[in-house]
Amino acid sequence: MKIFPWNIHSAYPAVLLGGIAIAVLTAAAAPVGGENRQAIPVLRGIPYPFAPREEIREQLAGADDSVTLVMDGITIYSGSSAFLLKNGLELKVEAAGEHILRILSGGREFTERIRSIHGFMVLLPPLVAIVFALIFKQVLVALLAGVWLGTLILTGYHPVSSVLRIVDYYLIETLAGKEEGTDRISIIVFTLLLGGMVGITSRMGGMQGIVNRISRLATNARRGQFTVWLMGVIIFFDDYTNTLIVGNTTRPLTDKLKISREKLSYIVDSTAAPITSLMVITSWIGFQISLIDQSFKSLGVDRNPLATFVSSLPYSAYPILAVLFVLFIVLSGRDYSYMLKAERRARITGKVSGDDAAPMSNLDANGTLPAPGTRPLFINGIFPIAVVICVTFLGLILTGRESLTAGGADSFGLLDMIKESNSFKALLWGSFSGCLVAALLALSQGLLTLTATMDAWVNGIKSMMSAILILILAWCIGKICTDLHTADYLVYHLSEIISPRFLPLMVFLLAMGISFSTGTSWGTMSILTPIVIPLVYGTSAAAGITGSALETVLLSSIAAILSGAVFGDHCSPISDTTIMSSMASGADHIDHVKTQLPYALTVGAVSLLCGYLLTALGLPVFVSLILAALLLLAVIRIFGRMVPGG
Repeated sequence: MKIFPWNIHSAYPAVLLGGIAIAVLTAAAAPVGGENRQAIPVLRGIPYPFAPREEIREQLAGADDSVTLVMDGITIYSGSSAFLLKNGLELKVEAAGEHILRILSGGREFTERIRSIHGFMVLLPPLVAIVFALIFKQVLVALLAGVWLGTLILTGYHPVSSVLRIVDYYLIETLAGKEEGTDRISIIVFTLLLGGMVGITSRMGGMQGIVNRISRLATNARRGQFTVWLMGVIIFFDDYTNTLIVGNTTRPLTDKLKISREKLSYIVDSTAAPITSLMVITSWIGFQISLIDQSFKSLGVDRNPLATFVSSLPYSAYPILAVLFVLFIVLSGRDYSYMLKAERRARITGKVSGDDAAPMSNLDANGTLPAPGTRPLFINGIFPIAVVICVTFLGLILTGRESLTAGGADSFGLLDMIKESNSFKALLWGSFSGCLVAALLALSQGLLTLTATMDAWVNGIKSMMSAILILILAWCIGKICTDLHTADYLVYHLSEIISPRFLPLMVFLLAMGISFSTGTSWGTMSILTPIVIPLVYGTSAAAGITGSALETVLLSSIAAILSGAVFGDHCSPISDTTIMSSMASGADHIDHVKTQLPYALTVGAVSLLCGYLLTALGLPVFVSLILAALLLLAVIRIFGRMVPGG
């Protein structure tokens, strides 16, 4: 039975007519006179810090004239334009739909379109993306669905404009935006270059040489997993570097030992952001300290942000327990839930990926197996990787020193340089140096011809393309969530039920929700830190909490932001680090998320109970961590089952 009553040739006229119809609709939907500015989205009933757009600000800045703002026939502001430009306006819209805001000053009139959105709508785009990804196992389609739903809401539910908005604004803004565009392009180039380096190294037998050498120590699956965990802990100074190097380097070894790609990606993911967030000399430290310092200065509090951050680390329950839980799982040889099924499949059948898996990257399928006749040498594999690590670390120092010198600093130490470094430049230097060294090794030893070297490099880059597309769409949906004020909606409603005593616990839950919904740990920290620290001082002062009690609430609240941010970013299928873990490990992304989620939820629940609830009730933090570790061991013992050949 035919689904359509015509053949392909008779369908041409219908396709042509459909194309013409789309063109007409597109033309009808196109903005007139080059006007391509969408309405400003605000949440109904929630205060929004409104400020006039740049071109209006420029015209109002000439003189200190009076200015009047009128919306829906009601004057909402009348006063000095200088005051408005400096302080903005807290705008609260109670009625849903689109509104015209008129700005009147000196006989001139400007207009802004304001679109008020029902609060629950802003949660739908990330939720749809997550649910679609888990149900249909098509990450690109799921992310596109989430992005389209977001643009549909932002364009006032216009079906054509919402589709066009994806490509003419969000894709472009994601890659070329003023705030984060350069950094994201750097991440893409770094990832592609690292893929190219791995391609050359694999083709000349270097990766096989690493496997052969490590195999002498990692003689079984348990030792192999421990090796991956140890490498993840050692490469602590940047989560992206950690993920890509550990995953790509150890994948041939874990495949040989019949360790599932799901298990590899879990270990890689759990020793990337968690370990980086806990160390002091990392690419995260400058960002974290700057947020804390900004909050202290806004309150007029004189205290060292670095010392505060270091003091808060014992309260960072989730990152600490996530790293420990991997070690417990590895040493016990036990697994449970979906991971147990994946590990049993790999050990018994030798299939490191499921039959229907679609690996995020597959170097073997792109012609980067060792070339015939090449001799696998350990030095050819480890030397390019060591160059990447050393050059990246050196780059952090050099860019940090340059920044400090440009700022007029006379004396500074290693920690200061790392804090002020440009990690993206350092990563680019490291990956490009690794490519050059790998190519020189292949050519100088006659292992590959120049043509074969370039082919291997290009094939390595090709293996990363699918993951890059997913990464870009994940950034797009993050931008959508920012424009929809998804995090603001969660903060506004959940902050109303926060009390000083249980503030860290509530902050942890809030950070979990924001980071899982938006897929970004840094975004979560940047949203919550300026809110939570003043909230700690304000609620504590109102409750009469001072001294050591205030210190405990402050430190644990700062740590709760970090813990919740790492948890949500660790679990979310739209998180860039989760995607990169799947990519570096050659795992199916949804399989990685599905098998990792029960483990992450276990650690998250224990962190919530021991790390924040019991400490709120007065239990010392170190005692709570010991109790949490014992509880995790008990979970593994009760629910875990031994894996054959583990």
